[in-house]
Amino acid sequence: MGPYRRRPPPVRKVQGMALVDRVLLGPGPSNPYPEATAALGAPLLGHLDPEFLRVLDETCARLRVVWGTENARTLPLSGTGSIGMEAAFANFVRPGDVVVVAVNGLFGERMVDVAGRYGGEVVRVDHEWGQPVDVERVLAAHPAPKVVAAVHAETSTGVRSDIGALAVAVHTRDPGALVVADCVTSLAGIPVSIDHWGVDVAYSGTQKCLGVAPGLAPFTVSERAWERRLPKPPTWYLDLNLIGAYVDGSNGGRTYHHTAPVAMIASLHAALGRVLEEGLETVWERHRVAGERLREGLGELGLELFAAEGHRLPELTTVRVPDGVDSAKVRQILLSDYNLEIGAGAGAFATSVWRIGLMGHNARLDRVELVLGALRRVLGR
Repeated sequence: MGPYRRRPPPVRKVQGMALVDRVLLGPGPSNPYPEATAALGAPLLGHLDPEFLRVLDETCARLRVVWGTENARTLPLSGTGSIGMEAAFANFVRPGDVVVVAVNGLFGERMVDVAGRYGGEVVRVDHEWGQPVDVERVLAAHPAPKVVAAVHAETSTGVRSDIGALAVAVHTRDPGALVVADCVTSLAGIPVSIDHWGVDVAYSGTQKCLGVAPGLAPFTVSERAWERRLPKPPTWYLDLNLIGAYVDGSNGGRTYHHTAPVAMIASLHAALGRVLEEGLETVWERHRVAGERLREGLGELGLELFAAEGHRLPELTTVRVPDGVDSAKVRQILLSDYNLEIGAGAGAFATSVWRIGLMGHNARLDRVELVLGALRRVLGR
């Protein structure tokens, strides 16, 4: 590790709280879009205020565009991306249902856990971490599952899987099976096309490519899945029947369920406005260009990428820690000397892989050069 160290930046303190302006280039959360941050400071509205309900309706409409869907039941759930995972299985898995889960990283593992907790008979299809989901192996795992679930952009490994091909294959064999997709790290970062792919249930999180603070889980449900929903799922808080009666005002009224996180929804509304004003395809291209430059620069530093070539996410790059380098020490120096965060690996790769995120507002070439320059200094390369 190189000898270069610089004086740590000053830390401002207000009433005992340290205010440090970090550059968040880990696996999430990422730095929000300025519009999203500004919206958090807007005057607070009540969750039944007509002006807030207008913002909520516009937020749902904007989410449909980003998701690539006409699904009427597209909404932000209260909670981080994991709430979306929970809601997906709580509302659509009955005890004894066969649930096939493709596992190629940590979040596939979590799908297995959550589906089992709701009574699913889980059939897991394990893949090597760093590799994409193999559609044929998933199909061969069980002849007639009720649900097939997989992660589109695996946050633990930086790998993209072809969810569209998986959904087409599942529905070709059995039109009644449901396909559930984890899009926490993909939505607004790479192309997502729920209707074109034929995905039935999908969820995401605000703290990644959407460029909002953690706290909401964008969620979408197809009509086919809605017909298969549980009339009374075992969780009251995530009962989509009850939540839908509040979010959907098409029948002329809203039934109060729980207090909506109004400030977070206003922030998401603003970030989606920013994304759509820039243009969704332009945002995808911005992520692609930034990710490509990062991979190129890491190669120039002599570092080896982890995820399978041809399936690497532009918004989240995984790189092997060089032999003889203390992963945690490098990350600590980046944090203390540069106010720059990158992530450790996950699971068995916690100390041998770094995860570098370029998501949302951070999908920019200046952020790429910042992290490459800092790594060059710290590693002495």
